Amino acid sequence: MVLTVAARRGVIVTGAFGALGVAVVRRFAADGARVGLIDRIAVPEALRRDYGGSHQLRGDVDLSHEAAATAAIGALADALGGLDVLVNVAGGFQWQKLEEGTAAVWESMFTMNLKTAVVACRAALPLMLARGGGRIINIGAGAAARAAAGMGAYAASKAGIERLTESLAEELKDRGILVNSILPGTLDTPRNRADMPDADFGRWVAPDAVADVAAFLAGEQARAVTGAAIRVFGRG
Repeated sequence: MVLTVAARRGVIVTGAFGALGVAVVRRFAADGARVGLIDRIAVPEALRRDYGGSHQLRGDVDLSHEAAATAAIGALADALGGLDVLVNVAGGFQWQKLEEGTAAVWESMFTMNLKTAVVACRAALPLMLARGGGRIINIGAGAAARAAAGMGAYAASKAGIERLTESLAEELKDRGILVNSILPGTLDTPRNRADMPDADFGRWVAPDAVADVAAFLAGEQARAVTGAAIRVFGRG
């Protein structure tokens, strides 16, 4: 049985307003954690209604802007009573073939998928170190292992998540902070169903399944796990 993080007082989820982010928030909230939600878009009314009374929500935050993101994460941590777990879900996807595209797409993918995680990790480190430790969980992608046509920029940026995770785990392994990554396959989300209507949705990964792995990595049973890249592919 996976141990919960109820005893941990503060969990911050970046990219918390999307399908995967909401699943992660729901999982940690069910375990009794206090959760801070942060995203670059405005707070959806549905989330404000569901979580506004029990958790902390911050919208319109550019997580690639270090000063703004650091201030927002610090404010969330203060409101939560401290930061014990950071889950970096923030990111995006854009398909383009190199010959027909632009270098700007590569810059955009690295900003959305890698820089946001770097900035959030940097903001979280002093907060966790002040408490004697914590957990950082970065969301990568199964596509990082082998890029299909048109997915070079996305896959390269997500491969960076694995290298960030490995390096940061080594930097922090003697300081009480465990750093791991989750690499999902294709997620079963409304957006993906709309983009790929002929696919077999039953072979995709439910966001709740990824959230369960995040909860495991934040729990006591994962106390000796750091630097790992856990592949969550379903039947894809």
